[in-house]
Amino acid sequence: MVIDPEGEILFQSKAFEEDISTVSLDLNKIKRLRLIDTRLREETQKIIEIISIKDKRKLPFILPKIKETPLNEAEIYQALITGLRDYFHKNGFKKAILGLSGGIDSSLVACLAVDALGKDKVIALFMPTEFTLQESFEDARILAKNLGIKLIEVPIQKIFETYREEIAKYLGFENFTVAEENLQARIRANLLFYMSNRKGYLVLSTSNKSELAVGYTTIYGDMSGGFAPIKDVYKTLVYKLARYRNTLKPDIPERVFKKAPSAELRPGQTDQDTLPPYEVLDIILKSYIEEGLSTQEIVEKLGKEIKKLSYDELASIVEKVIFMIKKAEYKRKQAPIGTKITKRAFGKDWCMPI
Repeated sequence: MVIDPEGEILFQSKAFEEDISTVSLDLNKIKRLRLIDTRLREETQKIIEIISIKDKRKLPFILPKIKETPLNEAEIYQALITGLRDYFHKNGFKKAILGLSGGIDSSLVACLAVDALGKDKVIALFMPTEFTLQESFEDARILAKNLGIKLIEVPIQKIFETYREEIAKYLGFENFTVAEENLQARIRANLLFYMSNRKGYLVLSTSNKSELAVGYTTIYGDMSGGFAPIKDVYKTLVYKLARYRNTLKPDIPERVFKKAPSAELRPGQTDQDTLPPYEVLDIILKSYIEEGLSTQEIVEKLGKEIKKLSYDELASIVEKVIFMIKKAEYKRKQAPIGTKITKRAFGKDWCMPI
């Protein structure tokens, strides 16, 4: 962009696109304003000498133009595409691969990948277990067909059982715990990185900012990847971006938007078994991470949005979330890189000790 001495934007290029333009400046206006400003008088004579040089060529005066910028979700979506496309091409990858679960996060990442790289450069793996719903497979298949990408089904139930049987010889575990849940995610990551190693593919992580913030993601599992396109995207924004993408081309099945978010790592599991509703969680996260508000300030802010809960109940939720943020710091230190779109992204913006 070009800004005049009065702070007005004279010219602005296209957002997140290559753009070349010629801009003519009113040098006499600059000269007048510099003579008036006492702070610039020492430099003014030098400037006057420069802008007083007469150009013998007769050049047309081209009026500056502010080019239209996409708004809200459209601008963010274009930013995410640009980040993914540049990282992919500048690092010499052949194709990108991701785990497609039939959920909203992987659906959005698949759309971003296709829009950034082209359908021929994107491969998806669907890796079900006994806990994977039939609906999820149907939604993943429909999305892959709509996007025109290759979908490979690799059931991991047998691999999962073999892992448990082998380790049980030494540990004797019989009950089903969170370790079994995380094991499924890590098996999936293993398969994705095996394909990456063999074929030179870029593994795309499908974890979002809300999950990374509170640690609701498996380290060396679903948070693993070479690049994380939605690393800086809160869960509520994931839904908005997916809705926006469907206005361009309705590739994501409607059922994906309506079903309760779930990792599908045990029977009947939903994200809200562990977390507050994302509408509440994201308010807390933004307030704490980006605005730096205290617990009390966040509770007061939440109270204006949620009337049915008491101050003490809200305070308990906020304290729990902040505790989870701090506890998950070690995971974020090992997370893949991704495109920054918020005021404070995890990484260089978030310098917290473990």
